[in-house]
Amino acid sequence: QMQLVESGGGLVQAGGSLRLSCAASGRTGSSSVMGWFRQAPGMDREFIARIRWGSGSTYYADSVKGRFTISRDNAKNTVYLQINSPEPEDTAVYYCAADSNPRSYYGTNYANDYDYWGQGTQVTVSS
Repeated sequence: QMQLVESGGGLVQAGGSLRLSCAASGRTGSSSVMGWFRQAPGMDREFIARIRWGSGSTYYADSVKGRFTISRDNAKNTVYLQINSPEPEDTAVYYCAADSNPRSYYGTNYANDYDYWGQGTQVTVSS
């Protein structure tokens, strides 16, 4: 079992910055892949970024590449999402997720492959 708790959401101005945190507890193996997703009202859940716990290898959606950075602190069992230069279109509920048994080494972008989810944290970007 794994528990995920997000924090750090809030209101941010376009062009500013924000850092989201995801504290993980329970079974967090080096082969797990941690992901960030987001969901805007009326939209499907969208993949943002993922990172493999052990190696730290990362992958990003094109929509956030160069603006968002995913990282992890193994000692704190925490994954971060640094949001730089946010745009109003980035407004959404952001979710942290864990794939405890990834079917590929670096994980996938598919929400259905992730078996643990946090409760979500709202990010609102004002123009």
